[in-house]
Parts: sequence; structure tokens; C-alpha cells
Amino acid sequence: MADANSTSGPQTGDSPRGFAFALTAYVLWGFLPFFMKAVAHIPASEVVAHRIIWSVPLAGLVLIWLGRTSEIKVALRSPRMIAMATLTAVLITINWGIYVWAIGAGRAIETALGYYINPLFSIFLGAVLLKEKLDRAQIAAIVLAAVAVAILAFDAGGLPWVSLSLCMSWGFYAFCRKALPIGPNQGFFLEVLILSVPAIGYVIWLESTGQGHFGDTGMTDVLWLLSCGVVTAIPLMIYANGAKLLRLSTIGIMQYIAPTMIFIIAVFAFGEPFGTTKLVAFVFIWAALFIYSGSMLRSAHARRVAAAELKPAE
Repeated sequence: MADANSTSGPQTGDSPRGFAFALTAYVLWGFLPFFMKAVAHIPASEVVAHRIIWSVPLAGLVLIWLGRTSEIKVALRSPRMIAMATLTAVLITINWGIYVWAIGAGRAIETALGYYINPLFSIFLGAVLLKEKLDRAQIAAIVLAAVAVAILAFDAGGLPWVSLSLCMSWGFYAFCRKALPIGPNQGFFLEVLILSVPAIGYVIWLESTGQGHFGDTGMTDVLWLLSCGVVTAIPLMIYANGAKLLRLSTIGIMQYIAPTMIFIIAVFAFGEPFGTTKLVAFVFIWAALFIYSGSMLRSAHARRVAAAELKPAE
């Protein structure tokens, strides 16, 4: 999943094509729990391995079609680039692994919470690691999110580790991904290419020891695992192209589509319990996101007004 902090840079305007791309990506991510529920009988580590393996040819074909393979050749000759991509690859693997396991374990509500908190955690990271100054609205939003986590922790007798792990792994991934000097599609291909080496080795070991699901358990599982590449690579690449055509403020609002869909699916389709305590916690989260979004939109409007005033008269 992606957020406003993982885009390539600020946009000067929104395009209908960009909106369509981003909306498609977020809706596909929103429906992803249904796919993960269908493969819940397969260990999460095996599902993640196949997500990696089958994403490589898809992402490679897209780069060939776009004629953007030169950056990959440069990256593969740079030890620094490989090291940076390896770090982001590890972080995204952790995120995928927790997400796949959580959906199969009936904890989709916690994944929704994690992705709701993510933009606020990214702001917090910027303040701590980059010394970015927070305004009062951002501080209030972070405090409300912290209160929500505290409520859930008190109710469960421990921290909501699924939500926090998803939030932190994606937040650090987006933060580190910014430092990787390569386009989003190329970066994704480089990451899965690096990950494909251990992933292929792991799958070969599973199949040779009779623990794998790629052939031994029927054609249905083969098709599910082959589809892992499609559900992984396609939405991410659609999003990457849409994000280039939208303002950060627009992406910032749209990023709530996926966790909202996951939340609705978890409660009404999967029937996960959603008691009073969780409702109170989510109200705090939604209030935090409302404050954060309002602040973000006001800042974006102020920047546009300032830019318009500086624009020379024709």
C-alpha cells in the first residue's frame, strides 16, 4: 500500500487520468483482503515469497514496455543503490508478511487501523528524524492517535502490535524509499528482483520437503499463487503512475480509501468483532485524520494562493 509520503514530489495540479489511476489502485488495495482470505490456508511466508517471485516478470515487462530499463542497469552497477534497495526490500517484506498473516488470522480490523495511523506516523518520523516543525493541528492529530492506541492497548492487555508493526514498517519503508534515487516502477522492480533470490530458494525448499502448495495441493492453489504477482505489482504500478499526475493533498485524502474498505470488509464481510472499546478508539483515529486532513488541505491552499500571487501577469 502507498501513501502521500511515498510519491515522487509535489504536484502542481490534478489530472482526471491521475485521479482514475489512483482511485483504481486504492480500490484494488481495498479489495485485497478477499484475496488474502482465499489463500489463508497457505502459510503467510509462502504467499509473500510468491508475491515476490511473480511480481518480477510483470514489473519487468512494464519497464520494457515503458522503455525505462536503463535506470535498472545503472542501479545494478551501484553497490550503494543495491544496499539501499535491499533495506527497502526488507521493510516491504516485513509489511507484506504481517498483512498477509493478519488477514488470514481474522485481524483485518487491526490492519485497517495500522494504515489509518500511517500518515500520522510519517509526520512523526519527519519531526524526529528530519527535525521538521509540526503545527498545532498535526500535534493534536498525533496525540489523538496515541490516545486511540492506548485505549486499544488497555483493552487488549498489550499493544496492538499488528497495527503498529504495519504502520511502522510502511512508514520506515516510505521514508527510506525517498532516498532511493530511482523511479517508483524501477524501484519496485529492483526490490522484488533482489528479494527473488531468497524467495525462489525458499519455495524450492518448501516443494522439495513436501511443504509447498505450488503443485502438490492441486491446480487451484497454483492459480492462487500465480495471481500473487498480479495483485501485488499491478495496483502498485497503477498508483505510481497516478501519483505523478496528482497533488500531494489529493493523494493524502485518497489514501484513506483502502483502509476504509478494509475496515468495512472486516466488520461486515468477515464478521470480525467490533465492540464499544474499538469503536471509541476508531472515533479518536477518525478525529485525528479529520484534523490532519484539514490542516493539509489548508496548507496546500495557502501554497497555491502564494504561488498564484508570485506568478507574473501575462
